Amino acid sequence: MVEAWYMDESQEDQRAPHRLRPNRAVSLEQLRRLGVAYRKLYPPLSQTHVRITVIQRLVMCSYSCCFLSEKFQGKCNSLLRSIKTFYEEHLHLDDEIRYILDGSGYFDVRDKDDKWIRISMEKGDMITLPAGIYHRFTLDENNYVKAMRLFVGEPVWTAYNRPADDFPARKQYMKFLAEEAQ
Repeated sequence: MVEAWYMDESQEDQRAPHRLRPNRAVSLEQLRRLGVAYRKLYPPLSQTHVRITVIQRLVMCSYSCCFLSEKFQGKCNSLLRSIKTFYEEHLHLDDEIRYILDGSGYFDVRDKDDKWIRISMEKGDMITLPAGIYHRFTLDENNYVKAMRLFVGEPVWTAYNRPADDFPARKQYMKFLAEEAQ
């Protein structure tokens, strides 16, 4: 089962867990109220099986999709540059759907009060981050993840670093949060 928690303010190694002391766990319901959806696929599926399973589920939701894989491993300079890019706080104009094929890492999302929540992801985990949510990704201390990104419609990789509050997707997301708070 996924584990999530509020992060401390440490600027040390981004791959560390960064839990508050004492730990402040975040439930799936709290994530749902932020628009974040989580699923564990049992057993963890291969890339081919994920495509078939996800296509079946997405067709039921009238989505189209495209698949690309990413693999991060080791400590080479190109890896470190890629991880720093993914760790920049940003948003997308469409939902970000990720499935972890192997390895592990963290997605960090902002709550309604702009505090960081860290979500630990491992093989078999699928997460959907809504368009307009500020987030970032990093490896954990194992330094390895193989992830698949699924798209709704044509693949768009554009990330908009914070501040990006004037985009319609961000405004729509803020409206969603306000409605959830009522």
